Amino acid sequence: MKEVVVDIAPKCIKGLEFGALSAKDIVAQSEVEIQTRDLYDLEKGRTPKEHGALDTRMGISSNAQECSTCHGNLASCHGHFGHIRLALPVFHVGYFKSIISVLQCICKNCAAVLLDEPTKRRFLNDLRRPNIDNLRRMKILKQVIEQCKKQRRCLKCNHVNGVVKKAASGAGPAALKIVHDTFRWIGKKDTPEKNAWDDDLEKVFQRNPELSKFVKRIHDDLNPLKTLNLFKQITPSDCELFGLDPAKGGRPEMYIWRYLPAPPVCIRPSVMMDAQSNEDDLTVKLTEIVWTSSMIKAGILKGISINNLMEQWDYMQLSVAMYINSDSANPALSAGGGGAKASKPIRAFCQRLKGKQGRFRGNLSGKRVDFSGRTVISPDPNLKIDEVAVPDRVAKVLTYPEKCTRYNRKKLQRLVYNGPDTYPGANYVAKQNEPGKRNLRFGDRAKLAKNLQIGDVVERHIEDGDVVLFNRQPSLHRLSILSHYAKVRPWRTFRLNECVCTPYNADFDGDEMNLHVPQTEEARAEAINLMGVKNNLLTPKSGEPIIAATQDFITGSYLISHKDSFFDRASLSQLLSMMSDANIQFDIPPPAIFKPVMLWTGKQVFSLLIKPNKQSKVVINLDAKNKTFHPPAKGLPNEMSPNDGFVVIRGSQILSGLMDKSTLGDGKKHSVFYTILRDYGPQEAANAMNRMAKMCARYLGNRGFSIGINDVTPADELKQKKELMVEQAYLKCDQLIDLYNRGKLETQPGCNEEQTLEAKIGGLLSKVREEVGEVCIRELDSLNAPLIMATCGSKGSTLNVSQMVAVVGQQIISGHRVPDGFQDRSLPHFTKNSKTPQSKGFVRNSFFSGLTPPEFLFHAISGREGLVDTAVKTAETGYMSRRLMKSLEDLSTQYDNTVRNSSNGIVQFTYGGDGLDPYDMEGDARPVNFNRQWDHSFNLTYNVDDKGLLPYQISELVDSKLSPLETGNNAETEFYKSIKEFIAKKSDRLGRLREDRGLKAFVTAGDMEVDEDPAVVNSVNQILKISQKTIEKFLEQCLYKYSRAKVEPGTAVGAIGAQSIGEPGTQMTLKTFHFAGVASMNVTLGVPRIKEIINASKVISTPIINSVLVNDEDEIAARVAKGRIEKTLLEDVAFYIEDVYKDNLCYLSIKIDLETIDE
Repeated sequence: MKEVVVDIAPKCIKGLEFGALSAKDIVAQSEVEIQTRDLYDLEKGRTPKEHGALDTRMGISSNAQECSTCHGNLASCHGHFGHIRLALPVFHVGYFKSIISVLQCICKNCAAVLLDEPTKRRFLNDLRRPNIDNLRRMKILKQVIEQCKKQRRCLKCNHVNGVVKKAASGAGPAALKIVHDTFRWIGKKDTPEKNAWDDDLEKVFQRNPELSKFVKRIHDDLNPLKTLNLFKQITPSDCELFGLDPAKGGRPEMYIWRYLPAPPVCIRPSVMMDAQSNEDDLTVKLTEIVWTSSMIKAGILKGISINNLMEQWDYMQLSVAMYINSDSANPALSAGGGGAKASKPIRAFCQRLKGKQGRFRGNLSGKRVDFSGRTVISPDPNLKIDEVAVPDRVAKVLTYPEKCTRYNRKKLQRLVYNGPDTYPGANYVAKQNEPGKRNLRFGDRAKLAKNLQIGDVVERHIEDGDVVLFNRQPSLHRLSILSHYAKVRPWRTFRLNECVCTPYNADFDGDEMNLHVPQTEEARAEAINLMGVKNNLLTPKSGEPIIAATQDFITGSYLISHKDSFFDRASLSQLLSMMSDANIQFDIPPPAIFKPVMLWTGKQVFSLLIKPNKQSKVVINLDAKNKTFHPPAKGLPNEMSPNDGFVVIRGSQILSGLMDKSTLGDGKKHSVFYTILRDYGPQEAANAMNRMAKMCARYLGNRGFSIGINDVTPADELKQKKELMVEQAYLKCDQLIDLYNRGKLETQPGCNEEQTLEAKIGGLLSKVREEVGEVCIRELDSLNAPLIMATCGSKGSTLNVSQMVAVVGQQIISGHRVPDGFQDRSLPHFTKNSKTPQSKGFVRNSFFSGLTPPEFLFHAISGREGLVDTAVKTAETGYMSRRLMKSLEDLSTQYDNTVRNSSNGIVQFTYGGDGLDPYDMEGDARPVNFNRQWDHSFNLTYNVDDKGLLPYQISELVDSKLSPLETGNNAETEFYKSIKEFIAKKSDRLGRLREDRGLKAFVTAGDMEVDEDPAVVNSVNQILKISQKTIEKFLEQCLYKYSRAKVEPGTAVGAIGAQSIGEPGTQMTLKTFHFAGVASMNVTLGVPRIKEIINASKVISTPIINSVLVNDEDEIAARVAKGRIEKTLLEDVAFYIEDVYKDNLCYLSIKIDLETIDE
């Protein structure tokens, strides 16, 4: 006998198709018919009743029972379906819209489609095309319905067809009824059918005159039974016109329940409480449906009033609808009858699947996981940036399954011997040839350790160097979860290097973070390569550094690199050993000062941080402006900036400039770490960051850096200056208020008097705060701690400092001064209609001097507004980000450079128009910062003996290198063009220099080489020498960076785009921003504006048109154009409008201002 050939090749699921269950399918898959409403058989000791909703043939919901169908227990039996046979058919609420659209397309008498044959054939041919896509299909089906609705009479039986619609909108029994308003379209016209209908109505009214009130509401009722009989008559080819596939059994009668499937018991478990049980909502609903159905059946057999029968049928229809979707019923009805108080709606099938708590979002896409820990975080600058300190008590609980090999057997034996309570140990061992695993808390560990074989798996505690994932909620972008190496340490918190706070948006005021342990070698490799901290130093949004120095590190670097920081040999060695834990060799440079004592500068210390010794490959060249750069006197180079504000680095030696936020911090592409990263890779950048973190934290700890009350105590001179300035401002405000009260205040364009006053006073008071702030900053000592922090950008701003020391300033509430909360005044402490600065929220005290009670209140109001704003904003932006992410998540780049969605539709032909990844852009949307790259290449290749090229030789060399590469690709050609332009500028400068020295420019090869004075040539070379090596190195680096910047196929560009809008959204300001006073300039910004853009709002809150004038010299023409666009109201051109009442007449008297009209 031949054996059956079993194909054991792995199968790949190509796709799933969903369809509705037919009555036949429902009965076929069912194990039992539910016939009784009783759940338990009390005679048999409260066991589940046979043919009840908890019949054990449908599975079980407790461990004590056994399934009667498959005889499995709770763990092994997944349950089996049952069914209820309904006495009368009911509509399926999920397909209710489809039922109506099918009814609109067919004759309500003979069930023929309301289309003529040629149209029908045309639609069928369109629908049967093999490669038709879903959008096109939906469009055709829509056209079918539109055509059918227009057809008034059936082409087959000439029956009149009217409008088919829901009986009532909203929820409740009427919403599940369908009516056919036959004669609605006829109106006043005469047709034989309408006349017959009217005659019948007349007879009825004679018998029962009460009914004549309801004549407007008489329709033909299409109940489920009638609809079912119509649907059964529909031919298979007609089914295709409704989007059904008759070949796969698609028929419209599936939309109507005759049998109701009952789900397995285990998805609607009973909860046992002492002697009573609490049944699931679905079980209760099923018993209700069974009971109603049996009542109807009994009524039909024994005879029942038609009213009563219809009521019961409606109730069954409603119960079945609520069983599927409890929203489909009116809340008042879901309580079960008229007078009962509405209870909470039941959890029907739809409610179990949809929403945040539903199966998909709550249990499948997002769920609680094993192998995770959570605790509070604290800072630790002694860790490397890619490490996380894990408490030992966490490390004992979280395990990693390690396979025993001949290389690690000894280690694993020791761990098994230590057991679960001693660190490092192990919790379980899974033997190769035994099922299950052994708990090491029990049994003989020594014996188990001895018998450990190669191939056994030991679940060991986490140890140093294990790869873990670290995450902080809310996860706003992909950098909210990164991979670190574990470092097991005592105590109870996770610790991380502060450089990594920015991507997580973490601070240490009690934040908690989550840690996950990948369980396989593949997962670990993937985690550390894709999510490792070192591979995510830049943000995918724009390619700016996001992991960089913060707060203390910036302060420490600033103090060390300050011009007056000098270190003798002992303190230098101390700093260098702090930087490296004394395990790197440093090549100490010659000191900056030899006599009277050898001293090294802080800048030399920093140079060693970048390049510790000759073995280090890191040679960086950088020119960058600082945060506080002041340009030097005219004609001097930038590095002569008076406040040491221009950083020059050559060959990793810092020649000038202070280290502050803009050269070390995040978000700047001219920072030291970014330069190292772009030229020497992430490992070197991370090493430099680690050295900086250790050195700055330890240096600051030894030096001491703190804020005391002395730092914010103003000098007497400063107090006097402040008082004088504030008094002067108050005087000016009083003058303005006086003008306003007398009506003499000249209004600003687009504003009335009050707005003008507010604008002018607002301008005065904000100016006084700025001026006092400037004076205060000038007066403070250079060693003042808050000032140092504000200057170097580590925390706070000069505004914060001046508020503490000098004046807090005007309190703004939703873009205005404090509004009037009482009658015509802000507080009862002031006179009515007072517009003075102090009554409208100007705080003249500083935080040091303390606020008066009204000032305190105003300040608190403005603070409260900020809090409310933040709370509102979080919810709004969160939902917006979710919508963005859901709509863009399937976009990715492909191997043909296009961006496509999941159904392979092209969204963009090349990503971003140039196919480059923003992650790799070095500056103004270019993959190379040409100036820096040129300096770098020049310094790397400089050699005194090399011959300088002439301008024409330079252009020939560049052309020979780049011309072969120029293909048809626009973006690449554009890039090569920009390289040529950059080098052309350099060679033009060389040509000009030669002409200035009296030599030939040699811009073209035509000029023959002449014997030139070597001394003159040398003088040109001293200023600018361009050698062949320099150009070759420059081009090589540019082309390498360009090829590296191309976006990788498979990048999830949609998700990156969505998170790049969503994540900053949470930091955005919510309020509409107000330009002081200028009415037309109130532009909607921030969250409200981005909402308008994303929701594609038809009406936006502040539309602005910028129109370009044809004649922009002539003022009169401009005024004419303005007058035509702007609406003019009567009040704008009238002196006054008065009501005049006389004895015999009353009228409006208007005096027109002719001068204004002429203007």
